[in-house]
Amino acid sequence: MRRKVETVASETSPTPATVIQHVTIRDVAAKAGVSVTTASRALNGTGRMSEDTRLRVQQIAKDLDYRPNTMARGLVQQRSFTLGLLTDDTYGRFTLPVAAGLSSAMTDRGVSVFLSAGEKEPKRMQLNLRAMEEKRVDGLVITGKRIDRALPVDVSRLGMPVVYVYSKCPDGSIGFVPDDFNAARIATQHLISLGRRKIAHITGMSSFEAAHLRGAGWKAALEEAGLAPHCEAIFGNWTEEHGYETAYRLFETAADRPDAIFCGNDQIARGVVDAFSHMGIKVPDDVAIVGFDNWEVFAKATRPPLTTVDMGLTRLGKSAGLALLDMIEGKQIDSGLRKLPCSLVVRQSCGGTGSE
Repeated sequence: MRRKVETVASETSPTPATVIQHVTIRDVAAKAGVSVTTASRALNGTGRMSEDTRLRVQQIAKDLDYRPNTMARGLVQQRSFTLGLLTDDTYGRFTLPVAAGLSSAMTDRGVSVFLSAGEKEPKRMQLNLRAMEEKRVDGLVITGKRIDRALPVDVSRLGMPVVYVYSKCPDGSIGFVPDDFNAARIATQHLISLGRRKIAHITGMSSFEAAHLRGAGWKAALEEAGLAPHCEAIFGNWTEEHGYETAYRLFETAADRPDAIFCGNDQIARGVVDAFSHMGIKVPDDVAIVGFDNWEVFAKATRPPLTTVDMGLTRLGKSAGLALLDMIEGKQIDSGLRKLPCSLVVRQSCGGTGSE
């Protein structure tokens, strides 16, 4: 007579590790009732099939949380399905939103982003670039802290597509930057629409192309409205200190005070608002203020909250990523600099109706 033996695991006995069973393309195909080849083509957006079949396979893959084996796919297609993002913006003020847009555009395409940031020193930058090559990235996005400066790296022999975002775009290359001129023009037009007629402009360093583009947009809007600038654009550092000191100086000495100030960035605008607070000048009742950047740590914390231009850095990153993918896939892309539109975020500092 056989005895039934039961085994009981003790509290001290090891338990088997949990094995995660990844969903495969075969699982997706079986669930959709199609061949593995059809399922693969449906997910890659290739091959001939009905739109209903393609959408059904894609939905089933999403429901099953199917994730392609990028290593296997890379071996077949001779790609790493990785993009490089090289920058000297170690603080991340401009690069992080660009990276967020780039990553969001790549998520549904099974492509990851490898970020490398370093100070603008040629040897360091060259090492960062070499790291990108060792990662076998399929393409490279170069970005930085200003639109008129290039990183000190030579990408001419990389043998991979390169796109520039918020960085100087060399001749014959593809670049994406915010449309500073029209953004400033729209910001100034907004102040004019609110009845402001004496509009000054306090901005950053004159060595920056962006400062001149924003100044030109300010002047263009005034000219279109038949208005003269309250005074010439006032250049200086891109800092709260510059805004604070300039506002004090402007209002202490000017016989004819401005009724609005368009600032070259949010830090300058924050300094202007602080100066007026100490001087007993009310914003926006006495003077309306508009900034530039929509850097929320400054814009939303300003009292009153700051109306400002959003440069759409996330959209720049997304647009650059999609263009880079087209280049990787061999599609013809016209070279040149793309200037993407910005948007005005209306809060309380200009006297308009706040949207946030």
